[in-house]
Amino acid sequence: MSDQNIQHLPAEELYQKELNALITAERDPVPAGWRMSPRSVRTYICGGRAGDTLITPKYIGDQRLVEIAIATLVTDRALLLIGEPGTAKSWLSEHLCAAINGDSTQVIQGTAGTTEEQIKYSWNYAMLIAQGPSPAAMLKSPVYRAMETGTIARFEEISRCAGEVQDALISLLSEKRVSVPELGIEVPARKGFSIIATANTRDKGVNEMSAALKRRFNIVVLPAPATLEEEMDIVKSRVEQLAGSLDLNAQLPADEVVEKVCTVFRELRSGQTLDASQKLKTPTGVLSTAEAISLLAGSMALAGSFGNGTVADEDLAAGLQGAVVKDEDKDGLAWKEYLENIMRKRGKQWAGLYAACRELNR
Repeated sequence: MSDQNIQHLPAEELYQKELNALITAERDPVPAGWRMSPRSVRTYICGGRAGDTLITPKYIGDQRLVEIAIATLVTDRALLLIGEPGTAKSWLSEHLCAAINGDSTQVIQGTAGTTEEQIKYSWNYAMLIAQGPSPAAMLKSPVYRAMETGTIARFEEISRCAGEVQDALISLLSEKRVSVPELGIEVPARKGFSIIATANTRDKGVNEMSAALKRRFNIVVLPAPATLEEEMDIVKSRVEQLAGSLDLNAQLPADEVVEKVCTVFRELRSGQTLDASQKLKTPTGVLSTAEAISLLAGSMALAGSFGNGTVADEDLAAGLQGAVVKDEDKDGLAWKEYLENIMRKRGKQWAGLYAACRELNR
């Protein structure tokens, strides 16, 4: 299958040219199991140059947090990225693995149904019954494979797993080896092994991590974008990347369109206008940066499929209505008050969006 037919390419394939340029230009010591030095990983994440190649920034935010995350992975401690939804935790973990190992696909997706077997190993039961326990019948988890190869495994949404399932990691992170009693073996972790876990702070269904497990991680808190301009930069960058991989058949949203979406999201998220002059009701949903990116991609799809290819107020309004109003009773009132008390009074530049939103909100 050609790359053009794959919906989501891993970071190491999307940015292969940049990664190769950094490896070629490497001048600093490279830790065991890594493909490049910590300085080069920082350049890949935060942007810069490698010889004649421009390295695009993958994470827009506090560079010191990125440095702390990279330095953690040089040590024998695992890394836990914590923050609100949409603060680029998964995005950063994927790119860290792409730069360090060239493989970001060793992933466990945490859910309420995740089991301890998915963290350690399980069995092909047909082979197990026919032949008994054997290496060929074993199904290795991403963590097991990372320990064998001295690479990094990703554990997404770890706090969605039940507490007893989370704690299956304690022995793996403490002893740096996995025991397989059925085969009478222990597999030690090779140098370079680590885990990058992510956890949301606001989603429903979150299970508190035990103190014992937290002690095995170095915790880095990723904040929401500090300013409107920073959030706009993130949104524009990600929407452009999405548009390149999807057949949206529309122009990228103008800066003023992105600014409107980010303004609405930041104000409703914080419960006050940007100038702090007026308090607002906050909706029940999490109006994250990731949701703003998704909203604009959806608006582009509407414009490309049913409009003239330029994102119009009607396209934005449809996305905003769905993003804000998750609970009709609670969110409907908050959204209606925002439209009448804030958006309606912002003058000509917002008049079209206000009219389109009001039409949908009847």
